[in-house]
Amino acid sequence: MIEIQNESRRLLDTEDGEDTGVRSEQDAYLDKVKNGKLFLASLAAVLGPLSFGFVLGYSSPAIPELSTIADPRLRLDDDEASWFGSIVTIGAAIGGLLGGWMVDKIGRKLSLMFCSLPYIFGFTIVIAAQNVWMLYLGRVLTGLASGVTSLVVPLYISEIAHERVRGTMGSCVQLMVVTGIMGAYIAGMFLDWRWLAICCSIPPTMMMVFMCFMPETPRFLLSQGKRREAEEAVRFLRGPDAPAEWECARIEDASDDQGGRLGMADLKNPGVYKPLGVGIMLMLFQQLTGINAIMFYAETIFEEAHFKNSNVATVVVAAIQVVFTAVAALVMDRAGRKLLLILSGVSMCLSTAAFGVYFKLSSETHGNSSGLCLVESPLAEDPAAGLSWLALASMGFFITGFSLGWGPIPWLVMSEIFPSRVKGFASSVCVLTNWGSAFIITKTFQDLMDLLTSAGTFWLFSGCCALNIVFTILFVPETKGKTLEQIQTLFKGTPE
Repeated sequence: MIEIQNESRRLLDTEDGEDTGVRSEQDAYLDKVKNGKLFLASLAAVLGPLSFGFVLGYSSPAIPELSTIADPRLRLDDDEASWFGSIVTIGAAIGGLLGGWMVDKIGRKLSLMFCSLPYIFGFTIVIAAQNVWMLYLGRVLTGLASGVTSLVVPLYISEIAHERVRGTMGSCVQLMVVTGIMGAYIAGMFLDWRWLAICCSIPPTMMMVFMCFMPETPRFLLSQGKRREAEEAVRFLRGPDAPAEWECARIEDASDDQGGRLGMADLKNPGVYKPLGVGIMLMLFQQLTGINAIMFYAETIFEEAHFKNSNVATVVVAAIQVVFTAVAALVMDRAGRKLLLILSGVSMCLSTAAFGVYFKLSSETHGNSSGLCLVESPLAEDPAAGLSWLALASMGFFITGFSLGWGPIPWLVMSEIFPSRVKGFASSVCVLTNWGSAFIITKTFQDLMDLLTSAGTFWLFSGCCALNIVFTILFVPETKGKTLEQIQTLFKGTPE
């Protein structure tokens, strides 16, 4: 090992003689890196989140058509339509647990390739559906694949990317999710529900094919004792000029420090329970921001603002998400995760509070405690007296804030903070928390509004956003510009 490190150091010093002692070994190494094939591998992987986005977006154009379809065997009533939309989250929660086992047993690459199968089978069952239960089964299978994807892809990208581009690459996960949602909305304007399902099956098919030509992550290969394959993977990802031996030696040193496999005693280790706590709370707070509630009301809000075509309105909402998630990806490695989370939390706290004001004033105006505007109301008769501008501004401000921070960053940070030996277990707990809370919040949202009124519900979300700001300031570490090994030392409290 010493000989390899000495040889690697000599390789690093080559062509950088005058900078010796001024720049770190890491900087010298990264200056030799070529990112082309890294971007190619990331592109192949993020076809998974694109598929995931199509799954989430599919229900919006499909439900209205299935609710009015001539075939009584496939026609959805209100309760069935609700389950058709939300049952994906149950499959995703199960997929998160399955993904945690898969990444440790068969690796990141094979997990990605295998998770394309339930996507394809699920959409095939939807296409061939003869009754409502076949629709449910197809949605559960695509949800299962989405849960595996939401765990594996962030891990894969974080382990193949270096610290100069890891934030941007990791943010592309959420960017492709919202791009998939927008793609499903747009395709749904022109295709019926069966052809839309065929369209949605294309990205996972492409992912399975492209991932055949991409490498496994060096960290997983080294954890399996496959040093030669790990060096080949590094050469593929970093280019021929970067000394693969040096990066592999650095990863092995950190792995030696971390020890072997996960045991119950590890849960007492601050290097395990601290990042696990941070990961769980990030996922919980992401759902408590009120994102599902905002999207639930989006169509109604646009109708009140006199947008005649609600399909176009949903595409506009999705486009806003895509644009600002792309902005977040571009600035992630400059601004840092913590600053963006704080700014995002402030934006959502203010906008959900404004939503509460909107619903309060609207209910007082119309005598409607739900806050929803009736067609016969004075507001509809007199648009000038309307409050729709407040709702539109609040929604735009909220979606912008969510897309810049709390949309992409919890998934990115989850992929960065866990030691290698606990990544599968810890990530599956985080994914289960995210999808489990998403299901609970979605299914109990109407009951919450009945109990607290619409205004009270959104003020509750505003309070949760204020709490997530405090949590970020106190407990979330800044991971910008740090290697995965350096991030883990932050939690252990040992020097880098």
